[in-house]
Amino acid sequence: MILNSDSTKPIYIQIAEWLETQILDGSIKTDGKIYSQYQLADMFDINPATAAKGLNLLADEGVLYKKRGLGMFVTAEAEQIIRTTRKSDTLSTLVLELVKEAEYLNVTEKELFEMINKAKEKLKGEGK
Repeated sequence: MILNSDSTKPIYIQIAEWLETQILDGSIKTDGKIYSQYQLADMFDINPATAAKGLNLLADEGVLYKKRGLGMFVTAEAEQIIRTTRKSDTLSTLVLELVKEAEYLNVTEKELFEMINKAKEKLKGEGK
């Protein structure tokens, strides 16, 4: 992942979202150790304090837990927390924007569903 420094989304949130995706796709398992703030800083060429802010955000949400002297690890509830949050926040916002744009373009509900189904088929074809 390459962070988007031109995005309106703060870097620490981009870091947190990247880690969430790593958890959701199974790259980092329950009770698996997460990268340290210094590892993340090196990986993305950012300030360690920015990386720490992303890690702390996930810890505050219950996605990560700290083991003193050992680092941060993924909670058993992490996947469910991430899925619930993304559905209620991210996905709802995207769907609202999609529906608004469809209305502006006079796209029917049927056409919109067809577009969504085509996109899903395309993802399946890509193995995602």
